[in-house]
Amino acid sequence: MGPHLMRRPPKYVQGFVDRHGKPRFYFRRPGFKAVPLPGLPWSPEFMEAYEHALAGQPAQVGADRVKPGTIRALAVSYYNSLAFRSMKPITQSVYRNIVDRFCRETDKNGQTHGDKRAAMMQREHIVKLMAARADKPDSANGLRKALRAMMQHAVEVGLRADDPTRDVKAIRVKTDGYHSWTDDEIAQFESRHAIGSRPRLAFALLLYTGQRRSDVVRMGRQHIRNGVLQVRQEKTGTELSIPVHADLQAIIGESAAGQMTFLVTEFGKPFTAAGFGNWFREQCDMVNLRHCSAHGLRKAAARRLAEAGCTEHEIASITGHASLREIARYTKAADQKLLAVAAMGKVSGTASVKPVTRFDRKRKKS
Repeated sequence: MGPHLMRRPPKYVQGFVDRHGKPRFYFRRPGFKAVPLPGLPWSPEFMEAYEHALAGQPAQVGADRVKPGTIRALAVSYYNSLAFRSMKPITQSVYRNIVDRFCRETDKNGQTHGDKRAAMMQREHIVKLMAARADKPDSANGLRKALRAMMQHAVEVGLRADDPTRDVKAIRVKTDGYHSWTDDEIAQFESRHAIGSRPRLAFALLLYTGQRRSDVVRMGRQHIRNGVLQVRQEKTGTELSIPVHADLQAIIGESAAGQMTFLVTEFGKPFTAAGFGNWFREQCDMVNLRHCSAHGLRKAAARRLAEAGCTEHEIASITGHASLREIARYTKAADQKLLAVAAMGKVSGTASVKPVTRFDRKRKKS
């Protein structure tokens, strides 16, 4: 039967062998359409189709029990719209979770939002919903974004004549985002997790590729050809060819990797992005790095490239950023560090050569 068929298939997957002796697998989840899955369980093509099916729109099972014109009915219609189905599976999942949670919530009178009339929602209602989440601005802004998409769909299908979210502004959050690991924090993690361990392999994949956790969990030996790692980013679809750093290659060589992915759970199955994030969070907590995260290593990778003198475009060729604004922040910090060293050297009389920054190189080229 082979190793793939001997393992338990993913959740909601059912399989059988047809009359021709060919194994067939289907995604069958209550409320969702049945979807045939190609290949064998846990293979790349199988898992890609499985993820799409898991995040895909539900079949309208029990739609006759949903009252027409309600927010819940609008949600069902939105899930089947072209706008929603054109989103990346991971984005669909985020929107669905926000909308479904909102539909289940109740107001002070005990009525669920999902049972309210979609045509009756007004701007002041959106403002109050966001104000109730003021202590969690990311949650408030996420709800606003999801409701805006639904209300725009309501206008398209003729359920409403206007979009009540149009003039509602997002809550401005002043933050630098995820903490970028310092070199001391990187050294601290490496000193506690030896080469050959699963945490060290995960750490190296994040740091030396500069990719998101959703991309790292799908990496495997089959993605490396002639010393170059081929990456197709799940969030943006950007395709990257990243030379494998010598340190990363050494760590991979010393680590026990899974058959199709470098990183697997304790049960030998590939990580989900969320599951990996929670697991890596625990690894950071174990070494007293509670403020550090997997995404912070992506920022650290960009910072180190900037400090090595790479241009914004060179950094983007590794990280896959479409906008250079975020990269420019790391680059500015790196150049400031070089200039500060030169300035202090002049004061102390130890500076002999002015360091060449990226901006100097750009002027020379022009």
